[in-house]
Amino acid sequence: MRISDSIEHFIKEMLGEDSPEVELKRNELAEYFGCAPSQINYVLATRFSPSQGYLTESRRGGGGYIRIVRVMETGPQKLAYLVRDRIGDSLSEEQAQRIITHLRDTGMATDGEADLMSAALGARALSVPLSPEMKAALRARMLKSMLLALANKNP
Repeated sequence: MRISDSIEHFIKEMLGEDSPEVELKRNELAEYFGCAPSQINYVLATRFSPSQGYLTESRRGGGGYIRIVRVMETGPQKLAYLVRDRIGDSLSEEQAQRIITHLRDTGMATDGEADLMSAALGARALSVPLSPEMKAALRARMLKSMLLALANKNP
């Protein structure tokens, strides 16, 4: 298991079912995992973002901390939030995959639905003669349409 995966797993275990938020010291966490504090920042930025259902608050310095809060929105409200606020006019393949993983992890999309979404938004499906900007715009529109279909399926 990669260190990023280990850090993510550790934080998610601390969040658990009962605790919607956790407060950690970045340096203590880095020391525990034997990594640089920048590795902790990387995990927070890529695995605990709003599109994955988390808000992070960070204060640097000697008494600095990281607070991670799991957003409690679920179902159609969460899907509407993703469509309205998290998916702009363009979306990279990596960003789309993070959103799809979040949908699968939270049960808003079944494994089959998530697999189909991943396939439809992946590089293989979009290997057409378009600029990267056009592909990102197309990916965003396609994911928004898929999320609206999921919202209608789960009222």
